[in-house]
Amino acid sequence: MVRLGDLERRVMEILWVEFGSELTGREVAEHLPGYAYTTVLTVLTRLEKKGLVRHERTGSLHHFAATATRESYIAALMHDALDVGSDRDAALVRFAETVSPTEAAVLRRALDDTASSGTTLRP
Repeated sequence: MVRLGDLERRVMEILWVEFGSELTGREVAEHLPGYAYTTVLTVLTRLEKKGLVRHERTGSLHHFAATATRESYIAALMHDALDVGSDRDAALVRFAETVSPTEAAVLRRALDDTASSGTTLRP
């Protein structure tokens, strides 16, 4: 999974908040005062090449949308982090030791739901 630079992350945050909707390049730029419209379009194009944004052109308007949710992106980053080390199990155990009781309950519920439905959770 690709890592995001600061401006890329800010652009993605805008698209994730509006997930399921398409925004014009100008609408995205309006959320980023201090950045030129052309800079925002360049970032959107880069994000499209990285597979995080899809783009459609209607006449002279360019519409952009996130290809997946913020949560899917974060889950993919977590999988990538697990792939870095040689002992995935140890990394999972260490992660489990650092989560709050509330987060542990969420994980337990998700794992139980996945086990009972016979599906696999993947980003």
